[in-house]
Amino acid sequence: MNRIHLVPLLALGAAVISFASADAQAAAAPARTRPATQPATRSVPPTRTAPVARADTADRPATGRGAPRLLGRPARASADSVAAADTSATRTVASTTAPAAPGGKPADWVTGLVRSPGTTPAEEAASAAVRRRAFAAGGRRVIVSLGERRMWYMNGRDTLRSAAVAVGKGTRLEYGSSAWRFDTPRGVRTVESKRANPVWTPPEWHYAEIARDSGWSVGKLQRGTPVRLRDGGRLLVRGDRIVHVDARGGEEIIPEDEEIIFDRTIYVPPEDSRNRRIPGELGAYALSMGSGYLLHGTPHQDSIGQAATHGCIRLRDEDIEYLYRNVAVGTPVYIF
Repeated sequence: MNRIHLVPLLALGAAVISFASADAQAAAAPARTRPATQPATRSVPPTRTAPVARADTADRPATGRGAPRLLGRPARASADSVAAADTSATRTVASTTAPAAPGGKPADWVTGLVRSPGTTPAEEAASAAVRRRAFAAGGRRVIVSLGERRMWYMNGRDTLRSAAVAVGKGTRLEYGSSAWRFDTPRGVRTVESKRANPVWTPPEWHYAEIARDSGWSVGKLQRGTPVRLRDGGRLLVRGDRIVHVDARGGEEIIPEDEEIIFDRTIYVPPEDSRNRRIPGELGAYALSMGSGYLLHGTPHQDSIGQAATHGCIRLRDEDIEYLYRNVAVGTPVYIF
């Protein structure tokens, strides 16, 4: 009989598996395997069998473990995503070998993702032009250096605030014939809106990354179309809740802070359902620059100063609060 696997949305970080050396194994009791451990902010159900990393905390060096690659077409993306598309179905996961980690900080690499090529001479020239414009401009403006991973809020020649930031990790997640690029775009943007206590709606690459790390498939839940499970049960969308109906007719409302995993498949809930809302992941404040790109806070303070995001620019709590209170809508943002 199939068992339900519920994985908390806020179970952050990847599992760390310790292996005894050959000599240690020979000296210890025979054929004993240590269980994997995984740090998490919420309790993990005992039925869980595979490690899962949150989308924005998957920054870690390659371990040599095979990383599955999802097949199919990508779906709509938001928040830190760079590419957008649509998906109607996801096929099973196939394994591929994870690339070796390059030199540099461990958080600059994501296991199983493809490193984007370096900038071209034309892109470097364009970035240099943005830099010159940024520091020559007058008035109040936000300036972000991706190379230095630093932000300045300036008024004319005066620097009003300087802060370290986290920027796009510069990787690409392949998903069938399409891909998501996790870069922070260079150029000049504008602060279009500001939000306090923003709620993150996980884009579909979030579910693709979990499935890739765990060897699962990806399915999609839609209103009016129940999903039939192998044991005869069903998953359905009722209002803004996801309901599991077992083979005997009993019902369970899936907790809103847990992923929906049955039959080794992680299901993507509708965007307006409670299971698709994560408060706190964007920190206390967010400034939108359009096209899904944000200046925002983060609970992952140790990521500041690293290439660690899916395209957004993260700041420490005190820095994003300062921007929220002092940067007006319409302020230009120079990124180079």
